[in-house]
Amino acid sequence: MRFGKIMVFAFCISSACSFVPATSWCSEGEAGVAMEMPEMTVTANKIEEDVKDVPQSITVIGEDILEEKGIENVPDLIREIPNAFYSPNHGNSVNFRGLNTSMFTSNNPVVIYIDGVPYSRAYGFDASLVNVERIEVLRGPQGSLYGKDAIGGVINIVSKDPTNELHGKVGAEYGSFNYMQGLLNLNGPVLKDKLYFGVNGWYEQDDGWIENTYPGMEEDANRKRNHNFGAFLLFKPTDRFKARLNVLSLYHKKYWDDGYALPGGSVVGDFDRDDAEKVSYDVESYDETKSNAQSLHLSYDFDAFTVTSVTTHRTLETDTHYDGDFGDDPLWAGLTMFGDGETDTWTEELRFSSNNSEGFRWVGGVYLDVEEHEQGPYGMQVPFNPFTYAIESWEYNAESITDSETYAVFGQVMIPLIPDFELTLGARYQHIEKEMDQDMYMLPVGTSGPPVYHLEAEKTWDVFLPKAALSWGITDAWKTYFSFSKGYMPGGFNYFSSSGTAEDNSFEPQKSTNYELGIKGAYQRITLSASVFYMDIEDIHVYKSPGGGIYYADNAGKAHSRGAELEITYLPTDSIELSGALGLIDAEYDDYDAGAGNVFDGEKIPQTPSHTVRLGIAYYHPDGFYTRADIYNQGDVYYYNDTNKSFDREGGYTLLDMKIGYRSGDLDVYAYGKNLTDEDYVNGFKASTVAVATFGDPRTLGVGAQYRF
Repeated sequence: MRFGKIMVFAFCISSACSFVPATSWCSEGEAGVAMEMPEMTVTANKIEEDVKDVPQSITVIGEDILEEKGIENVPDLIREIPNAFYSPNHGNSVNFRGLNTSMFTSNNPVVIYIDGVPYSRAYGFDASLVNVERIEVLRGPQGSLYGKDAIGGVINIVSKDPTNELHGKVGAEYGSFNYMQGLLNLNGPVLKDKLYFGVNGWYEQDDGWIENTYPGMEEDANRKRNHNFGAFLLFKPTDRFKARLNVLSLYHKKYWDDGYALPGGSVVGDFDRDDAEKVSYDVESYDETKSNAQSLHLSYDFDAFTVTSVTTHRTLETDTHYDGDFGDDPLWAGLTMFGDGETDTWTEELRFSSNNSEGFRWVGGVYLDVEEHEQGPYGMQVPFNPFTYAIESWEYNAESITDSETYAVFGQVMIPLIPDFELTLGARYQHIEKEMDQDMYMLPVGTSGPPVYHLEAEKTWDVFLPKAALSWGITDAWKTYFSFSKGYMPGGFNYFSSSGTAEDNSFEPQKSTNYELGIKGAYQRITLSASVFYMDIEDIHVYKSPGGGIYYADNAGKAHSRGAELEITYLPTDSIELSGALGLIDAEYDDYDAGAGNVFDGEKIPQTPSHTVRLGIAYYHPDGFYTRADIYNQGDVYYYNDTNKSFDREGGYTLLDMKIGYRSGDLDVYAYGKNLTDEDYVNGFKASTVAVATFGDPRTLGVGAQYRF
């Protein structure tokens, strides 16, 4: 912990020193002569703008940085974002600025958009990064333009457009624990200037670092097998009209957890990664996710504005099967936890946007999504009769269908005021309807019978999400802004209801009110973005468990989150790059009565790191040699322990990653190391009848090669 504080202090000092005017030791140009930094175009406001002109916090990561840092998926990406935290808990769960994943809607507070296709559920919350031009991470609520779920931010993944020349890349890696990865990307013309195509694929597997010692079971306990595939056709019959058809397919299968279990009542400090390296369980355990998506983008440029239609369809299938006691207790022999789900979603957005690159600009449109979610079988098996408590194997199983519809109208205008000042006003009105039909079964394992409980529930919510920002161009290179916005995450129903009314088994939307003050710009070879924020949060999505491992959805009354973020890049020479990011945050409950005398007012919001620090240095030699080192430090994190009704503190940790390589023409060969100090750290914890902790990977080493053409 002391080291973490030292790292934060050192980073702040180094950042401050970076503002010293450049001299001969840090610049190829003349001392004191300002150097114009290149523009970086983003589409955060759904129109093209220079990133420095957008009045909000944005992290932009290009293809080169993704490859250099070995960022291969969304969990890797989360570590690049200040005040963000990833946990492999019920899928890929994200905490951002104190906002957590909603357990019973499975919605993350940050939404991924891949060429317009939204991904918010914790399961399937990933993306292929093989054909990426850039990734824009929009920090703060994005409800006015991006709608429901985007209460914390948006990860906007922008794919490359093809050219009239065939181009692409192939690559492969091999590393620790028999890790293997392969990738392919190919883009080019079918008919020059008219029709283009693209295909990409990515595959990875490893055997994991945990051994299952139970006789007759697969020894590679936490092995994984993942692949993503994408393809597109781009049709441009005229200079004004463009049509792009995308298809995406994702498959992830992860066995076991990257951790182990201890008896209920254990706290997070009782766990050690060394004890996770050998486990014994008697039931095959895995999470399997299949996702397929299709999208059609149509756009037509009129003289004054552009009309865009984005139609998407996505299916998501999840199959979860886990050992009931995370061990080999004879009483629980063969008993499981299980969860199957199928989600089918259609969306349509019709958008109109001005073609002005400066001055008065606007964007607006309408949005619709229709979703059906089938949940079940979904439940667990226990070694006792829930009615008589006799020792015998019984099964809880909840099966449900939830239908949702969302209608919205949205708009945003950017209005120049007096010289160097600009006002942004945006808003979204949306109407959400949800209804659920659920049956709960409690039967001896292997038998059938009628449900013991039936629930029909229906609810509608209407919400208005305003946004306002005032920006001031201090100079051509520096801009400061103040923004206000409201965020929203939809409510829903308890998928595991066994008693009570529809009202008892529903929970309200989570809402936030956000204020942010920031500055961004460039001076000579320095680019910088800094912000401070404050957020009031209401009706926070939480879960409660009366015992027996059964969880219920609920709302906590109020909470707040406040913090600061800094990102900086400095190029002392044409061959050296220094970069860093700092996030500081304090997030806690103000009003949280969990019932049964458990009042959590003043407790820290779980899975919110007290700080995050990222430091990087890269060297590029003109002859092709390159190397980089990246340090990541994370502060204290609290986890909710439902068995003890307490909040367990886990101390901070520091990771060191390095890469060294050589580029010769179109060929790139390299070696890498991740977590080189072999840091032992927890990245997930949950506690009910048993306590389960998961860990980040130990030290891994690997080699790879990539060829571009």
